[in-house]
Amino acid sequence: MGDVQRQRPYVPARTLDTEFPLIDSDPHFRRVLRYARREDYAVGAATAAAGPSLMLLWERIAPSYVGKGGFAPIMRLAGVIGITAGFLQFYSRSIFRFYGFSENQREREMDMREMVDKVKRNEPLYGKSTLSPYMQGVASRNSRYAGVWLHIIPWFNFVNHEQHGVDTAKYYQQAERELEAERTKTL
Repeated sequence: MGDVQRQRPYVPARTLDTEFPLIDSDPHFRRVLRYARREDYAVGAATAAAGPSLMLLWERIAPSYVGKGGFAPIMRLAGVIGITAGFLQFYSRSIFRFYGFSENQREREMDMREMVDKVKRNEPLYGKSTLSPYMQGVASRNSRYAGVWLHIIPWFNFVNHEQHGVDTAKYYQQAERELEAERTKTL
């Protein structure tokens, strides 16, 4: 009885009905940053600048009369809050395209190119992990669609795992087509 292993159940990723196709239900933190668009950076920077700018505006409209020593800490706090809000806004705009919540044609093309190149190089699609399959599943279940609740609790995926809610066969099929086209081209 001591050698009996229990099989842990696999919990598949839930598929949401979205206007655009799902790219990844649990993208890695670095991948979300790499796929960000220029507009995401602009919106994030504007959000980050809004807090300190509003504090300066309010100080001009209704002065607090706290003097030089009192206003600087308030501005530092407004700056930190603004930078945090700007980053979260930037990150959420990028990750929503992975979920298919907003237009994601560019990201789908980048995803296909990245994954097909990995297939051709015979690399793991989503990177190597030192965690056991069970712990990878735990990490996946904890951070899957976490970007939806980013404004409540910032939670990011820093774990490489294979549970991303998409059928990876499309990458292998595309790689086969490209390799076949390259082979026939050289003949």
